[in-house]
Amino acid sequence: MSPNIGITPKNLKKSAAILATILSNEMTLYVKTRKFHWNISGNSFMELHKLFEEQYRVLEAQIDEVAERINQLGEKTIGTMKEFIDNSTLKESPKEYASQKDMLSELLENHEQLVTEFRNYIPIFENETNDAGSADFVTGLLQEYEKMAWILRRYQV
Repeated sequence: MSPNIGITPKNLKKSAAILATILSNEMTLYVKTRKFHWNISGNSFMELHKLFEEQYRVLEAQIDEVAERINQLGEKTIGTMKEFIDNSTLKESPKEYASQKDMLSELLENHEQLVTEFRNYIPIFENETNDAGSADFVTGLLQEYEKMAWILRRYQV
């Protein structure tokens, strides 16, 4: 049964498609952060190992919330790695193992990219799809990503 929440079926699909991109990006970033957690080495090993773990745990919770938001809008949530890769605007680096500095830079760049994308999505939710709930939801995500980016940025010298 489709939700009857004051948003047209077409706009529900549009909002869900944007959320599927957000979900795909979060899954890509989650996997990348886990990879860096597993492969970090060097002087700040334990500190960064714990930081990356903290960040992938935040991502893990957000992933679930985004997937459930898609369902709340009456759509099915994608769930295969191929679908996530095909829908993601973030890129992976298979068979590459970055230095500490490069890991931090890549994660910071990815977080900032997502913050920028969220800022672009919010007006679409507000003005084009009449989806104030998703606009508010993504604003919350944006704030969390800004915080994670700020922490990563503090490691840049």
